[in-house]
Order: sequence, then C-alpha cells, then structure tokens
Amino acid sequence: MSKENTKATLIETGLRVFLERGYNNSGIDTILNAAGVPKGSFYYYFAIKEEFGLQVLDRFAEEIQANFSRCLGDTSLPPLDRLKRYFEEVCVRLESRQCRNGCLVGNLSQEMADQSEAFRGRLEAIFEGWRDRYAECLKIAQDTGDLPPDMDVRVVAEFCLSSWQGAILRAKAARSIEPIRTFITILFGHVLQAPEKTLLMSQRNEVSG
Repeated sequence: MSKENTKATLIETGLRVFLERGYNNSGIDTILNAAGVPKGSFYYYFAIKEEFGLQVLDRFAEEIQANFSRCLGDTSLPPLDRLKRYFEEVCVRLESRQCRNGCLVGNLSQEMADQSEAFRGRLEAIFEGWRDRYAECLKIAQDTGDLPPDMDVRVVAEFCLSSWQGAILRAKAARSIEPIRTFITILFGHVLQAPEKTLLMSQRNEVSG
C-alpha cells in the first residue's frame, strides 16, 4: 500500500469508526485494526490523535461540500427545489442506515466542543460554511421572487442549520426519519414561502379570524 493510500485508508476508517463509536470511544488501536495498518504508520502521518481527528472531520466536511455543490449548484432546478433536494437526499441516506450514526459534525459538537478548542473552532467554521451555502441559495430564491424581498436570508439560513441538526439528532435517538420529514414539511410548507402565497395565507387567516 502506498503512503498516500495508507493515509487515506486511515482517514476513511477513522470516519467510519467515529460515526459508529464517537471520538472518545475510538482508540487508535481500534482504528488501526479496522484499517489493517501498523501503529508506526499512524504516527508517521499524525503526531497525536487530535490531529488525526481534525483531518477526519475535514474529510467529512469535504464530502458534505461536494453534496452542496452537486445539489445547490444544479441550475436546472429552481433554488428552493435545489435546497429541498439536498435535504431529501440526506433523509434517504439516513433512512437506509436506520438513522444510525447521524452527522459527524453534529456528533462531535456535542462530544468535543467543551473538550478541545481546536475541535470547537473547526466545528464552528464548518457550521458557518454550511450556513453560508444555505444563505446563498436562499438569496438566489429571493432574487427570483420565490421568497419575500424583506426576508433576512442569513437569519433564515441559521434557522435552517440549527433545525436541521436538531432533526438529525432526534432521528438518531428515535431511529426514525419522522423528525426529518417534519423539518422538511415545515420548512418548505410554511417558512420558505413565495410573497404572493404568504399574502394569500395572511388574508385567509384574517377572514377565518
């Protein structure tokens, strides 16, 4: 196995093991045995476990960014449909795994944010990047008239991120995609509404009131 392949194997194995067991419950020997790599090779690439963990985290973030680029960059769809497609695809993927493991960034935020400043900073930077991707998509939807012109898309993007992470956490605990389905239904059925639809709903509420 080449040096590049050895390092990639360690990181991919670490990603899988961290998702299954968490960071603190994943010893280096466990990762080495799963990867079929000798201990000396680990310390050739990583000085300490924290450095390894941060690179595993970056690998997971790269995968999510690739999904963002594929879904949110699909200009054949309206912007809100692109965003919904992203959430739907993750929902299907989580369901195929019986909602186990969840999101590594969310998991490590709960486990490591209070234990390691290096992890906390990297996790927050990743979250901020995801929020910005949501905000970019929402701004395009606003520019095309699919969202109200006075909507603060960064605030709504933060709401999307926090609610999405909460839904994944609930799905993991419940072993059910229902929390995620509820999130998608509320987000696209009530929060992200075109101006004319929002006005119509308001008029209906006034009449019924």
